[in-house]
Amino acid sequence: MSIAPSVAQILAQHVTLKVEGIDRMYLNVYVPRLQWEQGVVGFFQKHLGQPVASSALMAPRTRDFVAAVERFVKARSIPVVSFHKGERKDKVMADYLKHFPAPEGVVFVGKAQEKTPVFRTEKRRNPETGCRYPWIVKSTALVNHYYFYCLDRDFGPFFLKFCSYFPHNAKLCLNGHEYVKCQLQKEGIAYQGLDNGILSCADPQRLQALCEELSGEKIEALLQKWLGRLPHPFTRSDQEAGYRYDLSILQAEFSLTQVLDRPAQGRIFFEQVIRENLDLGRPDQVQLIFGRRVTKATPGRFRTRVITEGVTPSLHVDYKTSRIKQYHKESRALRTETTINNPHEFACGKRLCNLPRLRQIGFQANRRLIEVEYLSHDCRLGEEAFQQVNRPCDVNGQRASALRFTDPRVLTLWTALVLFRLRPCGFTHRDLREHLVALTGPTPQSITAGRITYDLRRLRLHGFIERISRTHRYQVTEFGLRASLFFTRVHARILRPGLSEAMPNAPPLDTALQRCFQQLHAEIDRSIKEAKLAA
Repeated sequence: MSIAPSVAQILAQHVTLKVEGIDRMYLNVYVPRLQWEQGVVGFFQKHLGQPVASSALMAPRTRDFVAAVERFVKARSIPVVSFHKGERKDKVMADYLKHFPAPEGVVFVGKAQEKTPVFRTEKRRNPETGCRYPWIVKSTALVNHYYFYCLDRDFGPFFLKFCSYFPHNAKLCLNGHEYVKCQLQKEGIAYQGLDNGILSCADPQRLQALCEELSGEKIEALLQKWLGRLPHPFTRSDQEAGYRYDLSILQAEFSLTQVLDRPAQGRIFFEQVIRENLDLGRPDQVQLIFGRRVTKATPGRFRTRVITEGVTPSLHVDYKTSRIKQYHKESRALRTETTINNPHEFACGKRLCNLPRLRQIGFQANRRLIEVEYLSHDCRLGEEAFQQVNRPCDVNGQRASALRFTDPRVLTLWTALVLFRLRPCGFTHRDLREHLVALTGPTPQSITAGRITYDLRRLRLHGFIERISRTHRYQVTEFGLRASLFFTRVHARILRPGLSEAMPNAPPLDTALQRCFQQLHAEIDRSIKEAKLAA
């Protein structure tokens, strides 16, 4: 009984660079004491000394923060961009970044209206006295947000988004691959980058070490650095009273990038992976990948999705709100990404101090997916063998033309090789000539000795035959036998019968292939008729 190899086993022979690292991180920047109603009441009454906590006290703070932002951008001549619905903010950043001359600073400030949690005042009535009184409640509202798109020396491009309304919650978005690129540049290590990754590096071990050095402490230091440079919603006295920003993880992506040695064949490889692993979304497979027990009570849909954007397919496996995405990145590498949207699903907290645990969960899921995926065959080997035959080759300075699959003479040579394999003592120049005459029908004089010598040389350099030592005899190699037998059988049993059925002048046989072509022509004629176009 043969066992299909895993994708991990096959990739081990075809990967030139393997990198595990944090990809994108989306973090919640918030003041812990201002996330519930009693904390907001305490801020206004105990900290600011107001007799009544009301949303009317929040409006002046909003105006002050907006005014500070406007003064900040005006004093530094920073562009302000109003984002529109559906606009790709990353693309806007890339366009502005091309013309940003400084190594560090605010590239531009974006402005957009977004729904966010806020606190409002509602009037309530005391059931005993009948008096009305204000009460702070949590709600949502559509308010302005300010996106500070910045460039950092250590982290590269990132953005920090502030809500203009109290309690001024913010979001921090950064990219671990951009951090690694900055560190490689600082250390003078040559590398070639992908759009969101590394294609090659002069020091792969140091590259992986830099990926592992990205820690919660460094992310916290990035936030504090830029909070000190940008307009701050809270005064110094607020911060000294303990109203300081903290970080929690909203979304974290952990990626495994495996750069393929032959990128042109990577698409074929990945499409084969998709075809043979459409059952990855089943509960028994999901619990293997994520290392979590799946029961009937586990929420979420268990499915495998193949999503095509443009011409690039991607494989998606879901577990609750988290997911794994696998795709062929920029036609150069196999990218596997685990995105964790709720750390609580893995019995892990959201605070940034839990990043090492989440990193371990994400990387293990990536590795398990590669190990669970299987292939019935290494399609890259087949592609390599096909190209080895159908392209010219150069062996130790000796060049030979291609053995074209569609060339009738090449098919005749392969047919002869299948017969010669049965000869224990090999075959000679003369044997090949006689067989070609028998297979093609011309007179022996029409096949010259020079032509046979040319064919033998082509077959030898392409690996179909090898010369027996100290003789003028040749023997068919194992590769030569398998390739010759495969190509000749495909031509005889698939191409010729299939084309004979598909051609318009084929005899009227009732075959599945002919019925499909007839249906295709009927649909085309129907579409032309509906469009009222002339045939």
